[in-house]
Formats: sequence, C-alpha cells, structure tokens
Amino acid sequence: ENGAGKSTLMKVLSGVWAYPGYEGEIFVKGNLVRFKNTREAEHAGVAIIHQELNLVPDLTIAENIFLGRQFTNKFGVLDWHKLNFEAQAILNRLGIHDIKPTDLVKELTVGKQQMVEIAKALSVNAEILVFDEPTSALTTRETEELFRVILDLKKKNVCMIYISHKMDEFKKIGDRVAVLRDGKTIGDAIPIADITLDEII
Repeated sequence: ENGAGKSTLMKVLSGVWAYPGYEGEIFVKGNLVRFKNTREAEHAGVAIIHQELNLVPDLTIAENIFLGRQFTNKFGVLDWHKLNFEAQAILNRLGIHDIKPTDLVKELTVGKQQMVEIAKALSVNAEILVFDEPTSALTTRETEELFRVILDLKKKNVCMIYISHKMDEFKKIGDRVAVLRDGKTIGDAIPIADITLDEII
C-alpha cells in the first residue's frame, strides 16, 4: 500500500536519498555498502528505473543513454559515430529493433522511453535494476514488451527488484516476493511458487 516505505527503501538502495540514520545493512556481492549518491550506487552496479522517467525529451536516444558520459575524440569533439554505435549495441542487447539511437526521445511512447531508461542503466553495467511501479503508465502491449526484456535480463543474471501494486504481475516475472507495510517487512523473500495471491494480500 501507499506509505509502506517501498520508495524510501529503493531511494536508500540506489543512492538517490542519502538518509543518514537508517537501520539495517545493504550488501552488494557480499560487501557492506552505504551509498552517498547515485554515482556510488551505479559504480557498485545498482540502478533505479523511476516511475517518473528521467530523460531529456529534446535529445536523442543515444544522447540520453550516455548523458554526462559522452564519447569525444582527441580534439574533445563529440564522437557521434561511437555514441550511436554503442547505443545501438545496448538496444540490440535488449532485443529492441523498432527504434534508432538517433530518434528523439520526445517522439517515443512512454513504453519506449522506459526502454531507454533500462538502456541507460545497462550502459553503466548495472547488475541490480530496481523498477518502481514500471507498468503504471504502460499499455498492455508495452507491458508485455517490458516483461520480455525483464525475463531476458534474468537469463543474463541481472538481478531485479520489481515494485508493484499489481499482484498478477508477480506470477509472470517474479522468483520471490517480499511484502512491506507501514515501514516494516511483513513477508520476506518468499518463493513465488510457494504462495498464492490471496496469501500475499
């Protein structure tokens, strides 16, 4: 439910909110971490796909994917060829073939913009992706494409935390489920196969 603490937890995990006094510990690959910002989280392989997409509409897909990390040549000039080549490689990895790195983000559907956000995360070699209610503004078809990408990333050993109010989605893509209520963990890492939707509710 709203107010359970999901967004707060994810902001702490991804370094968006460097809350100083939280209890508990976060381990990434066995190492205790306490991120001060998103750069530290990204360096450790953690990235978050926010409900409110964080893209620049008037820039291209490639520019958005590598924003702040653009490729330049020895003269300091933007290397458009490498920028578009690397962006296309990430889109290929995601199995997305109906958009091009040179397309403007403002011309994309919400579902395609979300794919650009996922591509951004993969461009920093994220191994832990956090999805914050990703299907809230998607059509059925866009949701199916998102699930295809998620299931493909699972095969490539990318860990994903998927936040949602939509219970039916868990059975389609999830391995384990945790339930938060009023800032507390009510059910922790229960295998999806061992619990019914009624029990989750």
